[in-house]
Amino acid sequence: MRKFMVRASVMLLAAALVVTVPARAQQMSFNQAQLVRTLLPTVVNITARAAIGGTPEPAMASARGKANASAAAAAPQIRVNAGSGFIIDPSGEIATNWHVVVGAYEIVVTFADGSRAKAVLLNASPLVDLAVIKVSTSRKLIAVRWGDSAKVQVGDPVLAIGNPLGVGLSVSGGLVSALNRNIMDTPYDDFIQTDAAINHGNSGGPLFDMSGAVIGVNSALISPTSANAGLGFAMPSNDARFIFDRLTRKAMQRPGYIGVRLQPVTADMAAALGMQEPLGSIVAGVETGSPAAQAGLRNGDVLLRFAGETPTDERALLRAIARAKPGTSATIGLRRDAREMEVPVTIAEWPTMWWEEPGGATPPRFSVPADLGLMLAPLDDAMRAHYEVGMAGGGVLVTGVLPGTDAAQRGLGQGDVITQVGGSDVRTPADVQREIDRARAEKRGFALFLVMRKDQAVTAAQAPGAKWYALRVTED
Repeated sequence: MRKFMVRASVMLLAAALVVTVPARAQQMSFNQAQLVRTLLPTVVNITARAAIGGTPEPAMASARGKANASAAAAAPQIRVNAGSGFIIDPSGEIATNWHVVVGAYEIVVTFADGSRAKAVLLNASPLVDLAVIKVSTSRKLIAVRWGDSAKVQVGDPVLAIGNPLGVGLSVSGGLVSALNRNIMDTPYDDFIQTDAAINHGNSGGPLFDMSGAVIGVNSALISPTSANAGLGFAMPSNDARFIFDRLTRKAMQRPGYIGVRLQPVTADMAAALGMQEPLGSIVAGVETGSPAAQAGLRNGDVLLRFAGETPTDERALLRAIARAKPGTSATIGLRRDAREMEVPVTIAEWPTMWWEEPGGATPPRFSVPADLGLMLAPLDDAMRAHYEVGMAGGGVLVTGVLPGTDAAQRGLGQGDVITQVGGSDVRTPADVQREIDRARAEKRGFALFLVMRKDQAVTAAQAPGAKWYALRVTED
């Protein structure tokens, strides 16, 4: 979600409640469960990885003792976004939010049955925060059914399905709390507000009505705390579908544009302009060379009508302009110097800078030194005491990890203990290096390391234990 990037705390609540459920309520619950089962295959979890920061150092002969400030500054950092999406075409087209996949070099889609597929960015519009990705798979895909968001009313029951906080495909229910919300996320804001539980990770997921039709794209939330506050926002399906239709066409077609910056006319502005009541949208800027400039629009003009219609506010006016066909002419009714007039304007296309062209980012290259950037030492009594290693048994101690390496990106660090590489127990740094060299010789690309993490959390429900890590041993 784009608003207030916070992670909700996990709280365990227990309660015992005995109630008598009326037969009608039981039937409604059963029907709702049936509906959810039909909808789950149309929704996906999305994991997108993007590189941030510098470019890693080239591969080194040995990393031991060479972890310095310059290497750390050059190491790329990886941002992992967890989001949601829904299938809009059985050919593999999936809708989501742009902020879920922005800058991603790897996009992985997880379907409701747990199977996975890699996806590529087909097209996107940063301005309205929507994107289309595509998977190539032999599996049969089920597309959603679009609903008419113009018919949505406050109080309608809705279902949100997505990947909240990255925990996996989840369903929440609620009501439509409000319509036409302006949360200042885009110039075209017309959000559906809902109290269905929407958290970070629900971004890009669908908001369904009770007939199973998509009426919105869950895109934002507002919360003063780290938890969902019941203020979720979805872009109406009619607006989203209009954008998706253009993003998926072979010949990219952008919406209409005239090049004006608008504000709503407030009561105070109306008084200053000599108007009896606040109406229309006031021009606060005109792009040089734009259709608006060519039509003679000026700062201070109050736009009242567009193509014979009277928009309710400046956002509705911008949406009407966006839906106008580029290359056609429309008449704008405006008020200037206490006089009303009609001005013809030719609709242009949105500038290309507001659209993300197809093609993903280049994957970062991590350095793969001969020893994988692992600084190792035998696990003797002196090392146990110095690094506060409490575990019993043998293994090899990690005394440092070179920044920018695969091992560093996967979280290995000082004080960890490697107990096994592949199928072999290890007791010395030489044992570890032998297994790394074996994996390279066998052209496996990765080697498995069984590691006891120093910072491993131990709770009443989790006994201490080692964990397997697959570390890259070659650059390809």
